[in-house]
Amino acid sequence: AFTNFFGRRARYPRFKSRKKSRKSAEYTASAFRFRDGRLTLAKMTEPLDIVWSRPLPEGALPSTVTVSQDAAGRWYVSLLCEDPSVQPLPATEAAVGIDVGLDHLLTLSTGEKVSNPRHERRDRARLAKAQRRLARKAGGDGANRRKARGKVAKVYARITDCRRDHLHKLTTRLVRENQTIVIEDLAVRNMVKNAGLARAISDAAWSKFRGMLEYKARWYGREVIAIDRWFPSSKLCSACGTLQDRMPLNVREWTCDCGTTHDRDVNAAKSILAVGLTVSVCGAGVRPQRSTPGGQSAMKQKPQRREP
Repeated sequence: AFTNFFGRRARYPRFKSRKKSRKSAEYTASAFRFRDGRLTLAKMTEPLDIVWSRPLPEGALPSTVTVSQDAAGRWYVSLLCEDPSVQPLPATEAAVGIDVGLDHLLTLSTGEKVSNPRHERRDRARLAKAQRRLARKAGGDGANRRKARGKVAKVYARITDCRRDHLHKLTTRLVRENQTIVIEDLAVRNMVKNAGLARAISDAAWSKFRGMLEYKARWYGREVIAIDRWFPSSKLCSACGTLQDRMPLNVREWTCDCGTTHDRDVNAAKSILAVGLTVSVCGAGVRPQRSTPGGQSAMKQKPQRREP
């Protein structure tokens, strides 16, 4: 903490708050015993009663154990160990471009559309009821207020668990089926400043989706390419490369001058895939295309600084 402070990367260190900080404790190898699937921590005579989400890999020995409690009051045990089963998958020629959205969470260049579950919307009434009850409680840290705050946290935990489970299943399938995955480098932090769409964008969890894709791709030997956020994927015809002047959000289907009729999202995913594969070959970033006087678009690539 002091290293980060003197390196001007953080503020002056301070102790955790007993009331506000996340409750957690970390145990190194000398402070716990793990035998036959039973975990015993230091100063405990009996092993913990744990409902395991999955067994440890065969032959794996945990090096660190972290015990933590979330805002909903649930306790978790996390074991750090090497997993020999995580190996690169067999190489494949499959590649896919992904266009994220709100009506459909994902649209793939193959034409497949993944519906948006809208987890927050499904539990919005339950969440609003719990929040109203919390708002009626007296201020301070009384017992009734703590109980009401815990009920709000449980609703949030349910929403988070459902969202995480859906994203895990989705990203795992994409990584297993495709060697190359192309996405857009979206500035989600700026997009949520739109008051009308902030709740829907946060519920879609595009940043979480990208993070899962990237670390699973590293695990299994896949490649994730993020193209420039300003690339006009929706306005660019994936068949002939013509760049349209305007493409309002209410236009879901359009016909290019070449006669090809496009679904807006599918066309964007195809354009994202095409330019992503170009980036993979050339090793350059992609900036917005500029239309020529004849209406055709010209590809312009901007080299990125490469670390030694």
